[in-house]
Amino acid sequence: MTLSIIYYQLRKIMDTLAKWSVEDYHKMIEAGILSDRPVELISGEILQMSPEGPIHTSINHISVTYLRSILGDKAVIRETHPITLMDSEPEPDIAIVRSPYTLYFEHHPYPEDIYWLIEIADTSLSKDLGIKKKIYANANIKEYWVIDLNAKILKVFQNPQENDYQIKKDYNSGLLSPLAFPKIQISVDTLLGK
Repeated sequence: MTLSIIYYQLRKIMDTLAKWSVEDYHKMIEAGILSDRPVELISGEILQMSPEGPIHTSINHISVTYLRSILGDKAVIRETHPITLMDSEPEPDIAIVRSPYTLYFEHHPYPEDIYWLIEIADTSLSKDLGIKKKIYANANIKEYWVIDLNAKILKVFQNPQENDYQIKKDYNSGLLSPLAFPKIQISVDTLLGK
């Protein structure tokens, strides 16, 4: 079989791949079909979530505790809980969203509720910088941070346009202020576990 025939057959299969809606995904959850399975809906596909190692869990805990202490009641800090986008329901490691928490009794946070998102990446770096960055930019999430555990760098993305973020900066130390709270300074060293 030639390479072009294989490509054509794969393309045909991909073109017929059914996509799940957020509503379908919720029905599967309610029916118990996805219970005890670490999955998330990304661009209409149900994908397995990466398992967390000890450093991932520790940095997540440190970051959430720190952000709650400096933001207080200005925002709700959610950890590894769903957010609802057009055709996705990812579970970012940390979501900083509008308060009060009672806003989310009936639904997960929508893009307009989200100040910024943080993913913590070791084995999931390509997914966090690939498909997740793209869906967050498409949803007009104003700011997205990736804590790269291997490189010990905080990657900051801002100004979503055309499937990507126009502003991209890397930090390995210092202080920075999120767009939503320009008067608050956040320690990069603390987020990186230094």
